[in-house]
Amino acid sequence: MSESFEPIVRPRVPELDAMLGQPFRVLDDGFVRVIDYMGDDASIVQAARVSYGAGTKQVHEDRGLIRYLMRHRHTTPFEMCELKLHVRVPMDCWRQWIRHRSASVNEYSTRYSEAIDAAQITSEGEWRTQDAVNKQGSADYLPVDTGELLSRREAELQAMAREIYEERLARGVAREQARKDLPLSTYTEAYWKIDLHNLLHFLSLRMDAHAQLEIRRYAEVIGHEIVARWCPFAWEAFLDYRFHGAGLSRIESEILAAIGNGDRATAQSRAELAGWLLRGERGLKRNRERIEFEAKLRAWNFAIPWE
Repeated sequence: MSESFEPIVRPRVPELDAMLGQPFRVLDDGFVRVIDYMGDDASIVQAARVSYGAGTKQVHEDRGLIRYLMRHRHTTPFEMCELKLHVRVPMDCWRQWIRHRSASVNEYSTRYSEAIDAAQITSEGEWRTQDAVNKQGSADYLPVDTGELLSRREAELQAMAREIYEERLARGVAREQARKDLPLSTYTEAYWKIDLHNLLHFLSLRMDAHAQLEIRRYAEVIGHEIVARWCPFAWEAFLDYRFHGAGLSRIESEILAAIGNGDRATAQSRAELAGWLLRGERGLKRNRERIEFEAKLRAWNFAIPWE
């Protein structure tokens, strides 16, 4: 028995086609370029409905379905879209980037080629202090006069490291060994291909205010300049339900229900049972789970029951 199939037209996104190969500048000498892509919002809908062709639903229904999928954490329809980027990024930033193991990566090799002659420069007003609470984060900016000294010393270090590297190459040292003292500020390049589901997970972590500023700049460009144009319905749903949304644990839900009933005593009792209100010499002991929930309550203009 012969079967007939509707012709399939490859999804095209004119806004993304117009930017293929065009660099979005990041930091002082980095960039992000779109090399290729597969799928679009309609591809997500098509996969969810397991149908062929253009489909028969209205645009607003497609948007509603994508929002449903995002809201209820369906993942495979979003995996039907893929994006391939060419990125240029400092090595210390790339170390965080490459931890996202759900992408296919080909990186510039300093065993085969000379290291890229560029390093990220920190301007006088960009030096940040160590956060006193978050051991892996930064806080305020140092005074500019201190920054002037640090930037000058940075330039001296980078120049010396490059000079020694090139001297080693000139004396016949293997590239794989000559590179070992190059600073982490040295730029590297890579082709990075990832599906939309895992890309949104990457962006949810790296666009967050707690992420290192440098990698946050790359994530913001990828999200707001590229994904927003590529899959606008999926991007909107991601912002609404994941990035700007807030989840609640069982404990948080129970406390919030008590607050809604005006039962402050029950809310406080539930927090005590969870071990949130242990006290030390200086008052409440630090509890990250409680602190994060308090931030949610403040954002929603709720009074904190135990204050």
